[in-house]
Amino acid sequence: MDIIELHDVTKAYDSRPVLDHLDLRIRAGEVFALLGPNGAGKTTTVEIMEGYRRADSGRVECLGFDPATGGAPFRSRIGIVLQQTTSFERSTVRETVEMFAALFPHSIAADEAIDLVGLTPQGDRIADTMSGGQRRRLDLACGLVGRPELLFLDEPTTGLDPEARRALWAVIRDLRDRGVTVVLTTHMLDEAEALADRVGVMIGGRIVDVAEPDRVGQRDRAAAVVRFVPPAGRTPRDLIVGDDVPVDGDSDAVSFTTDRPGELVARLVARHGELDGLTVSRPSLEDTYLDMVNRQEVAR
Repeated sequence: MDIIELHDVTKAYDSRPVLDHLDLRIRAGEVFALLGPNGAGKTTTVEIMEGYRRADSGRVECLGFDPATGGAPFRSRIGIVLQQTTSFERSTVRETVEMFAALFPHSIAADEAIDLVGLTPQGDRIADTMSGGQRRRLDLACGLVGRPELLFLDEPTTGLDPEARRALWAVIRDLRDRGVTVVLTTHMLDEAEALADRVGVMIGGRIVDVAEPDRVGQRDRAAAVVRFVPPAGRTPRDLIVGDDVPVDGDSDAVSFTTDRPGELVARLVARHGELDGLTVSRPSLEDTYLDMVNRQEVAR
């Protein structure tokens, strides 16, 4: 079931088009990552979903509401975590979350929200005495204390160290497992790959692809690279198998580009035995994303 639907949505600022007849559907219970270069329209799109901006034309529906006119009944069912919250530095963690809880009609207990994000030991700490990772967990606790069905996260792990990032990823996965739909904007491709059930790539005010991370830009169909250390005394020419010819070779390793990696590996092993350093790789999400952006920019 779709929880968000945008159809033929346009938006311009001072006659400068930002959203160009955008179409997008987001399913209930998924983590959806919205990717795109700066200026692609991601922030405007999310703000329209949240009800902070109105589309110039088109249809927008979130949780069965038009966000622009849904008012309190709509906003009581969503949570928003901005890149940074700085209004409550001198309050404790518990006081901060309690203030947010008071804004919602069906909020969970502040201590429960604090526990969900792993901040129970810091409940009485002043917010601005905590680490960056703890502060982001506090932001997340404030976003989910209202018991949202739909949670918007804007660059949730920017500036965090690897350990803090992965701790926050675990919280986001737990929210998804509890049935919360999460809309995530991030410039970190590894984050999108680790968290998202689906990814939407946005370029020039349009959604150019929506797919599971391993299928974006048809990367699952892209040619694979088979790389390994050749057996002692063998040159790259000795390794030719059928029509497959190494595309690169040096003293340490050779590589083949192929659409049939499993078949090629089987034939290589049958002919040459065990292959040291064998790897099979396809383009990463980052490789595919950058290629999509570059192709779109050239087309424009």
